[in-house]
Amino acid sequence: MREKKRAVLVHHRRAGKDKVAFNYMVKEAFKRVGNYYYFFPTYNQGRKILWDGKDKNGFPFLGHIAKEMRAGDPNSTEMKVPLVNGSLIQVVGSDNIDSIVGTNPVGCVFSEYPLQDPRGWDFVRPILRENGGWAVFPYTPRGKNHGWDLYEMARNNPEWFCERLTVADTWGKGGTMSPEDVESERRAGMRENLIEQEFYVSFEAAVENAVFGDQVYAARREKRICRVPWEARVPVDTYWDIGWDDPTAIWFAQNIRNEIRLIDCYESRLSSLEHYIGVLRNKPYVYGRHVLPHDAGYKDMKEGKSTQEVGQSLGMSFDIGQKLNKQDQIQAARSIFNRCWFDEDKCQKGFDALSSYHFAYDEDKKILSKVPKHDWASHFSDAFMLMGTNWRETKSMQKIKYPSLGIV
Repeated sequence: MREKKRAVLVHHRRAGKDKVAFNYMVKEAFKRVGNYYYFFPTYNQGRKILWDGKDKNGFPFLGHIAKEMRAGDPNSTEMKVPLVNGSLIQVVGSDNIDSIVGTNPVGCVFSEYPLQDPRGWDFVRPILRENGGWAVFPYTPRGKNHGWDLYEMARNNPEWFCERLTVADTWGKGGTMSPEDVESERRAGMRENLIEQEFYVSFEAAVENAVFGDQVYAARREKRICRVPWEARVPVDTYWDIGWDDPTAIWFAQNIRNEIRLIDCYESRLSSLEHYIGVLRNKPYVYGRHVLPHDAGYKDMKEGKSTQEVGQSLGMSFDIGQKLNKQDQIQAARSIFNRCWFDEDKCQKGFDALSSYHFAYDEDKKILSKVPKHDWASHFSDAFMLMGTNWRETKSMQKIKYPSLGIV
């Protein structure tokens, strides 16, 4: 790891990976003056786990930065620690990536990367490439999403350090979890799927509490994530999730025979409707329907027009999708999933989102919510559910053959 600028640490739960990564950051911050960011999936997680966090012995994480190393008191509001040599260490939530826009980090840690919005890494990677900075990704798997993609890339890339450790690898060598501890958890009722994920770092285990876990597993098993050709003679329908402060996500779909071909997807944040319409027009597709969520039909208090009306004024006709409660949306999406084929390149981020979309768990009440967690995976998932509730089967192109997809 010393000679590499990039590192992936796929370690089991309670292996101490955040402690290792944080101490590495502190050391590096004194070797090179600059800004250092420690990313968590959310701002609140960063505060709870690192800023206010303590290890099993009660030692605070921030205690690894001795008072003599600090240039004054830490800024608790922004979770910043200025150092006496001029460096700055800050805890950041990838759900608030805009907070570091315009900065020039030279070292970054992405804790629990599979749960993060991958745009955070996409945002800083060109900066680190230009200034010779480094990045470390310590995490436990969450199924085969962008965390899996990063691991697969890193283990075959000589420019990256890559390490995967289970409890069997660390016990007796300083590890805190023994095989007996795992067996105790199993006897106490911990699900085998979760044991494989948390202690044996299995990427094959489904994301815990995944909304579309069974459907994603079936799509992978049936090899429906592959190269999906665009058929120029068939109209492309789009399904949207409109974000105001959140990203806007769009799926591009073709109905061919009894299949739904997801040929493309797109996501952006804080862009105008004119921007998204421009994106659509710059693609080579001939369009059918453009379906917006039901609230796009409401008039904006400030503008006095609905999103649908604004689209019409820009020369694009939109349909307003059917309004259903979240449970019915989920069931509708599950019902079409077995018909869906996903282009492995153009739809990678959208499929990663569907893989990661999961029900929230209330740690205090110890109950699973009926409502999925709102995070980076929500937007493509909401757009996909809109497709489920508004999909219209067509009989077009019945005679077209697709041997590459197994359709003859």
